[in-house]
Amino acid sequence: MSPAVTMTAAITALVAEKRATGYKYDTEEQVLARFAAFSASRFPGIEAPTRASVEAWITLARERGVKPATLQGLAAPVRELARWLGRRGVPAWVLPGGALPRPARYAPYIYTDQELAALFAQTDRCRYDSQVPFRHLVMPVLFRTIYACGLRVSEARLLRFADVDADAGVLTIRDAKGGKDRQVPASPPLRDRLVGYHARIAGRTGGEWFFPGTAGQPLTLMNVERNFRRFLWQARIPHGGKGHGPRIHDLRHVFAVNNLRSWFADGEDIGAMLPVLQAYMGHSSIADTDYYLRLTAESYPHIAAAIQRAFGDIVPPLTTEARDGD
Repeated sequence: MSPAVTMTAAITALVAEKRATGYKYDTEEQVLARFAAFSASRFPGIEAPTRASVEAWITLARERGVKPATLQGLAAPVRELARWLGRRGVPAWVLPGGALPRPARYAPYIYTDQELAALFAQTDRCRYDSQVPFRHLVMPVLFRTIYACGLRVSEARLLRFADVDADAGVLTIRDAKGGKDRQVPASPPLRDRLVGYHARIAGRTGGEWFFPGTAGQPLTLMNVERNFRRFLWQARIPHGGKGHGPRIHDLRHVFAVNNLRSWFADGEDIGAMLPVLQAYMGHSSIADTDYYLRLTAESYPHIAAAIQRAFGDIVPPLTTEARDGD
């Protein structure tokens, strides 16, 4: 590639390359477009990240008081752009690793069986509201589906009627993380709920979304979060405020932990079951699924010895792990 390549052309090529390998890269594309506009305004004439432009970009974000996680999100695509250009012989400055503060690790909240029962009981008490006429039907099924199928929140809220075979009890998750589709079988109790829900709501919403919001659109994440916080309060489950738990996403963590807990109790071969869990949850790597071994050991200490016997030193304490399973 010629060193005269424009930053806009480089961003377009990088985004296309990422998407060709399965990444959505939507948020990153927006960040890079903003960085290109910032560079054109503050450093006219440059067509690649320089130390001055990157440090000014970071300084501007810090002046806005963004959190460490947001700062990382603003810097990572710019670092990737610089590396991409460098591989093609275009001089570009790469922000060194460790230059930014690491976000504090969120410790997943593992709901007890009693807390799960209380949470779902409150969703069942959700009342009819003329402004959101399907809310009382949606909420009990939405949150059970997230938990019982181990879904990411948006995987559930963006389900279409065509994605749900209620009679067979199979959900088709489309364009999930990594751009992949997968099919997820539902347990018999959830399948029964899906059948009943489908019978009451199909053809009445004026749209294609299985969990409808308003004006023919799917539920918004803000709507789901707001209802979740209310159900937590009604179930007397403390919430630590924004950025603290419990989160809806923790239901996905608990799905994995409770399956592992059940398999250990039943004497299953966990090594053989981990790839099943990996496929079910849509993880791209078995390492993402291994995370739940550590989480299970920490959440249920009486299982830790069994995990240690089965996996030995590959399961270090969770506190040494900086990641949060996805």
